[in-house]
Amino acid sequence: MKEVKISVPNMQSTHCQTRVKNAIKEIEGVQIQNVAAGKLTVLVASDNTKVEVVNAIEKAGYAVSLENENSLSDCSTGCCNN
Repeated sequence: MKEVKISVPNMQSTHCQTRVKNAIKEIEGVQIQNVAAGKLTVLVASDNTKVEVVNAIEKAGYAVSLENENSLSDCSTGCCNN
């Protein structure tokens, strides 16, 4: 499994962190390692799994960026806007 660090800038509160965890916890081939304000670390089985994780987080309404990548979406929920 490969460790992936994901930046989720609008995921600041416990509510938002729980929402993101719930969005990805059922994806096969994913192990959540750490969830903190604005950051998520997961182990993924493959690049396809990594894409599924990013898509699930974006579908939940959060902007996402991976190290050395710029895959962003706007937070459509209004949650945790600073």
